[in-house]
Amino acid sequence: MPGRGDRGGKKEKPKDTKGTLVRIIRYLMKYKWIVLTLLVCSFLANVGNLMGPRYAGKAITVAEEGYKEGVGKVDMEQVKYYAMIMFVLYIGSNILNFLISVGMARVGRHVAENMRRDVFAKLMKMPVGYFDRNQAGDIISRVSYDIDVVSTSLSADVIHILTSMVTVVGSFIIMCTISIPLVLCMAFTIPVSILFTRRMGKITRPLYAKRSASYGTMNGFAEEMFTGQKTILAYAHEAEVSEKFSGINRNAAEAYRDADGMGMRMGPTIGMISNIGLAAIGMGGAVLYMMEIVSLGQISSFVLYSRKFSGPINEISNIINEIFSALAAAERVFQLLDHPEEAADIENAEVLEKCEGSVEARDVSFGYIPGKTVLHDLNMKADPGETIAIVGHTGAGKTTIINLLMRFYDPDSGMILVDGKPHDTYTMESLRRNYAMVLQDTWLFQGTIFDNIAYGKENAVMEEVVEAAKAARIHNYIMRLPHGYNTVITEDGGNISKGQKQLLTIARAMLYNTNMLILDEATSNVDTATERQVQKAIRSLMKNKTSFVIAHRLSTIQNADHILVVDHGDVVEQGTHEELMQSKGAYYKMYASQFE
Repeated sequence: MPGRGDRGGKKEKPKDTKGTLVRIIRYLMKYKWIVLTLLVCSFLANVGNLMGPRYAGKAITVAEEGYKEGVGKVDMEQVKYYAMIMFVLYIGSNILNFLISVGMARVGRHVAENMRRDVFAKLMKMPVGYFDRNQAGDIISRVSYDIDVVSTSLSADVIHILTSMVTVVGSFIIMCTISIPLVLCMAFTIPVSILFTRRMGKITRPLYAKRSASYGTMNGFAEEMFTGQKTILAYAHEAEVSEKFSGINRNAAEAYRDADGMGMRMGPTIGMISNIGLAAIGMGGAVLYMMEIVSLGQISSFVLYSRKFSGPINEISNIINEIFSALAAAERVFQLLDHPEEAADIENAEVLEKCEGSVEARDVSFGYIPGKTVLHDLNMKADPGETIAIVGHTGAGKTTIINLLMRFYDPDSGMILVDGKPHDTYTMESLRRNYAMVLQDTWLFQGTIFDNIAYGKENAVMEEVVEAAKAARIHNYIMRLPHGYNTVITEDGGNISKGQKQLLTIARAMLYNTNMLILDEATSNVDTATERQVQKAIRSLMKNKTSFVIAHRLSTIQNADHILVVDHGDVVEQGTHEELMQSKGAYYKMYASQFE
């Protein structure tokens, strides 16, 4: 058999910072011309900011020289000229910085859009096992919160860091041209800042990863509790649930505190180191001025450039926390994108178009977790048009058989044949399209009743939908609604009863014309009187179709061509209703217990 469905137990890949950065850059490269333009604008803005203090120093030097010559000897025209240049440079730099902010916000939004599209497309290719093992809230957290964190960081931080590096390097070069002795006065602050930042990065990064994971856990718990709110109220478990949420919320808050608390130490510490460097410049500059090695203009320019040099370092140390948070969030997103997809179709797989409906299982064994087999040596055969009923106690393995028939999972051993060929030789899409399903857990989406019934059939017309609704005994109820078939139902059909939701899914299956049918407790949510009517409709639906029926009410499957009695993953009995009743085995006891 080709690759089996995802069973779990796999450890997530170790974190790869370089790989994460490379993948983020790949998303940015889709907008490379915009990003390059913004980088050029950023470079020009930084050049303007860097040249401003240079002209300020020249203005001070002109004033100093004029003052030495005597009162009124200062060349004010030249001072005004330098001041005007500074004004133009700073105004132009601010305009460019505004355009850069707007541009990166747009790029960040597009990157988030692309990442969400890729993640959602990936989720559509995931094996069923992934959703069985992961909380829906945690998955939603990766799609929403984690991608938002990455987008925000791209919008606000990436260009800022790149331009800050230009400012730091440019400032350092200009300071070297002004006075090497003054550079030596502050040189010790550079390695200290770098070593401290690297050390703090190693400490804070795991804390931000823990914070993202704790938020995913909290969202997963909240989604689970909101879904089961009625059950919580019915069992009066509000206090217990609130207490449990408080614990999870406390863990998330503590993870947030640990990450941000540790990260917030970086800015003040780097600022303190920079201020120590500034003090060293002041002391050294005073000595050098008295020794007539530097002028006041040089000292003032150097001080301004030292602030230009240390300012971006302080800012980077402040936003480095956001970078680490974004990296942790991006890793969670990329872990999802790297997860193995559903088993691919084999090479030259056939398209199952005109299915006759012959299904056979030969010595099929399966376990959701490696080493723990839940279905043992299943043998079953359904000829075209036959009805196979599968009965057994809860947890016996009935739904597992359905999962294997639909190829939600692949067997560990043995094979399942459809029309005489192993079902993995067909494309997965065409195989599943040949089954119509009505499950106990109904699913409806937000939209009109017409859209929900016509979900499985493209280009369905109103007459076909109405005919299917009538067959499912739901038409009269629909016509009593304000807008009939155009009535919009809320997500998951929250504004209609469970029985009505199940009837709508039955109507959906009736409209979906296939030769194979799966009914998993299809009438479990309808009343007895409605069930009798629906059973008539289902019998009409099952006519000339190979049907697999899971039922707890054994009275509904007496007319099945073959009945499988499953217990703890083994088929302990099989035969017709009459044969099994005569043998007075497990089926007989189950049947009798329902009428005692």
